[in-house]
Amino acid sequence: MKVLVPIADGSEELEAVTMIDLLRRAGIDVTVASCTTDGGLEICASRGVKLVADHHISTLTDERYAMIALPGGMPGAELLRDTAPLLTLLKQQQQQGNGWIAAICAAPAVVLHSHGLIKGSATCHPAFQAQLPAANLMSDQPVVIDHDNRLVTSQGPGTAMTFALTLIEILAGADKRKLTAAPLCLAIE
Repeated sequence: MKVLVPIADGSEELEAVTMIDLLRRAGIDVTVASCTTDGGLEICASRGVKLVADHHISTLTDERYAMIALPGGMPGAELLRDTAPLLTLLKQQQQQGNGWIAAICAAPAVVLHSHGLIKGSATCHPAFQAQLPAANLMSDQPVVIDHDNRLVTSQGPGTAMTFALTLIEILAGADKRKLTAAPLCLAIE
């Protein structure tokens, strides 16, 4: 099973790295894709941390993924929103209905809602909640799973571990979540 994690200049590094790290600890094949305009693989994340992707998003448009998981951060979420190859992949993922989309922090509002990709319940960072329709927003939940639309959303850096573990459970089951969480010494698990 393969997961795509796209990153761009200004992506929230704590969210991106937490997803990548925990999914890989669970034995899930993660591809990190840069969404740079120059085709480069290195991005400068929101707090100045440099991250290097495996591939540029433009080389991955024919791939299929069990999940596409978007980190938040600004202006990273705006850059993801404006990346045509990523938008194509997200729309295909939703239309085919057999893969999941996940987004955290600003990404649910800035990327997914901007392109009409939120059909049911969702959450996002409190600073962006006004951008989601009240009918969709579950503001009191740190992680929201919309099983009908195969969408998982979360609020921000402080919920990144729970979010990543939830993604593991969706993709590989509750036992894999527990096995991945156990050595992390998490107070929340």
